[in-house]
Amino acid sequence: MKKFLIDLRVKSVEQIHERYVLIRLTDEEPLPEMLPGQFVEIRVDGSPQTFLRRPISINFVDREQNELWLLVAAVGEGTRRLAQLKPGDKLNCLLPLGNGFTMPRRADERLLLVGGGVGVAPLLYMGAEMAAGGLEPTFLLGARTARDLLMLNEFEKYGRVLVTTEDGSQGERGFVTNHSILGQERFTRIATCGPTPMMKAVARYARRADVDCEASLENLMACGLGACLCCVEKTTEGNLCVCKDGPVFNIKKLLWQD
Repeated sequence: MKKFLIDLRVKSVEQIHERYVLIRLTDEEPLPEMLPGQFVEIRVDGSPQTFLRRPISINFVDREQNELWLLVAAVGEGTRRLAQLKPGDKLNCLLPLGNGFTMPRRADERLLLVGGGVGVAPLLYMGAEMAAGGLEPTFLLGARTARDLLMLNEFEKYGRVLVTTEDGSQGERGFVTNHSILGQERFTRIATCGPTPMMKAVARYARRADVDCEASLENLMACGLGACLCCVEKTTEGNLCVCKDGPVFNIKKLLWQD
């Protein structure tokens, strides 16, 4: 897929949580084609401590409004700068990068999309694309507390939303792999993104249940093009760059240990 280096205009910056902002970007020209699971490398201007671009998952693409949504966790100097952007600012973006999730092609497929923390970001776009194709995804979203659940109102537009919280303040108590739905229903495929321990737990469940599963890895990615080799992951095919050969991998390729 062709890559673009473009200056996008900030349309809005919404503080949706004390640590997270939702940035909506637009352009005078129609936005390039982007797939669920791909990401953007963003240049952070005005930060003398930030030399490398920051990889951000594609959260949503609104074709009617010509908007690209980015869910950003303001956890470091670079991402805090992004959280301080104002409407009208320009953001230099390299996009779209990486390989996305495998989209369903059959009407009888039942997909479970499992996310935690900022890892829920790419699952919204995937669910929206599924809904546009006439399929209803099931979202299983986890967080520490109810206040840490992100964008539930958006997810509810496209499918069934199930929730777990570690303290039981919303949905079922525990981790996503503790949710009762996993013992009650059968899914044909799972897609997951979030903290690595969570994805490994989802992968273990998928292997036990004999369900095909893809995981979007969050290795440190500097260049986004497979040149710097800082995001290498050991796989059954050797060492692969997550930014170029992923970030989405079938778990059968990953050498994760139980």
